[in-house]
Amino acid sequence: MEIVTKRYNVMLFIFTIILGVLVGVSSGLLGILLNLVEKIFLNYNEVARYPAPVNGIPIFRLYSVAVGGIISAIIWWIIREKYKKPISINQALSGDKMPFISTLIHVITQIFYVGTGGSIGRELAPREAGTLIAQSVENRIRKLNILKLELADRQLLLAAAAGAGFSGVYLAPITGALFSVELLLKKFTFRTVSISLLMTSVSMLIGGMFKGFKPYYIVNHTTFSGAGIIIVLAFAPLMGIMGGLFRLMFQSAAKHKATGYNILWMLPLVSIATGIIAIYFPEIMGNGRSLMQLSVFSESHNMIVILFIGLILKMIVTLLTIRAGASGGTLTPSIAIGGSLGAIIGLICSGSFMPSISVDQMAILGAVTFLAASQQAPLMAIFMLIEITHIGYSWLLPMLLGVLVSLFFSRLLLKYKR
Repeated sequence: MEIVTKRYNVMLFIFTIILGVLVGVSSGLLGILLNLVEKIFLNYNEVARYPAPVNGIPIFRLYSVAVGGIISAIIWWIIREKYKKPISINQALSGDKMPFISTLIHVITQIFYVGTGGSIGRELAPREAGTLIAQSVENRIRKLNILKLELADRQLLLAAAAGAGFSGVYLAPITGALFSVELLLKKFTFRTVSISLLMTSVSMLIGGMFKGFKPYYIVNHTTFSGAGIIIVLAFAPLMGIMGGLFRLMFQSAAKHKATGYNILWMLPLVSIATGIIAIYFPEIMGNGRSLMQLSVFSESHNMIVILFIGLILKMIVTLLTIRAGASGGTLTPSIAIGGSLGAIIGLICSGSFMPSISVDQMAILGAVTFLAASQQAPLMAIFMLIEITHIGYSWLLPMLLGVLVSLFFSRLLLKYKR
């Protein structure tokens, strides 16, 4: 019996590494696809310092997202109404089979729509791709009688592969592992953490070979000054309430998502509206990376109004995009909205009673407290901002304090709304 158990665990370890490699490759390929779409439709190469297509002809931004919305709406309508409808990651964890072709098309369409400028997170696509790969591999090894996974380990590999998909894109293995165990499995054990972290680490290494190991967001101050702790404790309740409200709104938008023929007119209409805004405010496009980077780089008090308009518009167009039938994530839009609000507070404070405060620090703290509240995942939020910005662990204390306060107020709100 002990020999059988040891062989089982060795095989599980081997397949964890294999899946990490496969998911890392898929994440790298999705990144290449995104860059290709951006180059064709918007004629720009996205990098951390210049994440928005600001140098192109403004009207082309409208054309891009409008055409992207029309094409994506048609594709989603076909695979949802005329073919095998894609299922969610949670449904796959429950035992439902992900239809391979329609899920693959679904994943590619998400990346395509974000690449043309659609206002939605891109992180759902690599997570779904990872889960699809893990389920396909698990089915194959079971049919070949190589290894019959126990139900708990089957769910663990699928959840770990979803986190590995995220890690392969954002080069954030701890975040990917926490996504698996904190949000999907909701089970912290040595087995769940070790398998998830192993797979996400392998995926990160493979994904980094495609795009390099540079930070996703550039931050001027990578070490934290203690002066901001007082402010983060003061604005964390606001972030908790705002993040909780955003969570309620995007859940409602997803619940009432356009179905049937409605997506054929709603998504193009929302895309046109996004494109019109993007003529004047290109940072509204995509998953929110450009708006967050704008917030981090803001130094003039003239940016307060611009950032406020940006965060309101980003929230509205993202919610409308979800309501209109698009599929995608809410992690990076949450970071953009919270980062903008944090930068606004930083700009206000830096010009009055705390001139030494760093605006980019407040943007990061705003992002992490808002993200924790909107996703109800405190550990994932903290390590995500650390990993994608390459900031030092001197940030850990203010992040922990801010997230705890933010989470407390968001849960009060969510409990009241129930």
